[in-house]
Amino acid sequence: MTRRIAGIETEYGITCTLDGERRLGPDEIARYMFRPVIEEFGATNIFSSNAGRLYLDVGSHPEFATAECDSVSQLVAHDRAGERMLDDLAARAETSLAEENIGGKVYLFKNNVDSSGNSYGCHENYLVGRGMGLKALSKLLLPFLVTRQLFCGAGKIARPYPGSPYEDEPEQYCFSQRADHVWDGVSSATTRSRPIINTRDEPHADSTRFRRLHVIVGDSNMSETTTALKLGTTQLVLEMIEAGVELPDFEVANEIKAIRLVSRDMTGTEPIPLRNGGAVSALDMQRELDIVASRAPEVPAAL
Repeated sequence: MTRRIAGIETEYGITCTLDGERRLGPDEIARYMFRPVIEEFGATNIFSSNAGRLYLDVGSHPEFATAECDSVSQLVAHDRAGERMLDDLAARAETSLAEENIGGKVYLFKNNVDSSGNSYGCHENYLVGRGMGLKALSKLLLPFLVTRQLFCGAGKIARPYPGSPYEDEPEQYCFSQRADHVWDGVSSATTRSRPIINTRDEPHADSTRFRRLHVIVGDSNMSETTTALKLGTTQLVLEMIEAGVELPDFEVANEIKAIRLVSRDMTGTEPIPLRNGGAVSALDMQRELDIVASRAPEVPAAL
């Protein structure tokens, strides 16, 4: 594959319990977690020694953003390093609680939704060429992003909660933790009306040549293999798009209905309505993309 700059931003959930009961709220335990950071750097928003960014995000979510990486293996390693850094802060917070006779066990969650239905993300960033407009790029990429959860979704038990699209349905297993929390294919929103692709364009490079593709629909993965598969396949599809490889016409009629349909279809065979009037299953869509990728010549993407 073409050498491409990419990065991941991962938000974590936190809680503190004692004897099965909540001991401290998220705001309080976040302060304990970031106390060593504040003592050393005077802030809760810092660049770490490995060039990643460690900070406390909105909603008291600890977050680690990797440095810019130029290979999948490097990016997976930096993502894992972020886990280790935050795990160390959680352990130090427990020690402080014990020393102050408060006690409690601090739990750090690498997931994307809590028991109340609040969602927090794992955002992917890819440097892409500006030769193709975002609308055209998104049209070709969205079908892949809607269906890739078959192999890189983190999985969850969907529990009904007020405001959920499925609040009147029974609990069920789903492929994706984020599928129920996106409401648009492409937009500039990040919270209330989350899209699959966010349009915020901060390339941190020559903006006449490059743009940042900001994918915010992905699940946080514990498995390094799954993380690598998520990042590697996405970059492969981007490379085909930028190289002008002809992809099947899989433009989905409604991305949001489709991504939720796929998440709840454990067989991957439910037909997804397409804008051209046809239909194709998530499994067949991924198979076809795999065939195209295997036959595509190894040509440099238009970076």
